[in-house]
Amino acid sequence: MSGHSKWHNIQAKKGKADAARGKIFTKLGRELLVAVKQGGPDPAGNSKLKDVIAKCKAANMPNDTINNAIKKASGAGNAENYEEVIYEGYGPNGVAVIVESSTDNRNRTASDVRHAFDKTGGNLGTTGCVSYLFERKGIIIIDKEQTDKSEDDLMMLALDSGAEDFSVEEECYEITTASEDFSNVRETLEKEGLEFVEAQVQMVPNTYITLDEKGCEKMQRLLDMLDDLDDVMNVYHNWEE
Repeated sequence: MSGHSKWHNIQAKKGKADAARGKIFTKLGRELLVAVKQGGPDPAGNSKLKDVIAKCKAANMPNDTINNAIKKASGAGNAENYEEVIYEGYGPNGVAVIVESSTDNRNRTASDVRHAFDKTGGNLGTTGCVSYLFERKGIIIIDKEQTDKSEDDLMMLALDSGAEDFSVEEECYEITTASEDFSNVRETLEKEGLEFVEAQVQMVPNTYITLDEKGCEKMQRLLDMLDDLDDVMNVYHNWEE
């Protein structure tokens, strides 16, 4: 669950994602829990919950699983309590990395994240050290094979609903929105029956860094170690994979 996703990145991660689907669903369940705790169980009045639900659907989480997670989170006996903590740091060759976590133990999570950076030649930095290199953007990715709309029709639909940009990759369409316009654009596309490979607000880098073979191996190891941590929800970076 990392990076500014282009189609080849999604494809490369698909096998791993399928194998670890239970773990991904667990992390998404925690995101649902946090959203419900912050704004209530009704997505109509909780825009964050609505966006997390869209993210769950893009990950092929069954509706029953989503609904059960929301019911559990809103139950009177649910004492689970997580807070969102963001870490910033540097990977190999100064690659900027942002780690979004949801934790019930700050000390444990900070230690685990720091360990991942240390083990791969990076280092954990201070708040704000790399976030200025990113912008919050809504990203929606649609598989060309999953829509019968033409490129022109889909582009006009996206731009008319408030999207900032529409780009065509080899096998997919990528729609970019301002973070505040993401929900409206996504809901407009959903009403047209469109399905998403990915749909979420992300930290999108303004510039990218390329690495040599050794640097790529270290960076991939860092991403794998962070993705394996239960408390880590999302990882963003400016590595040009």
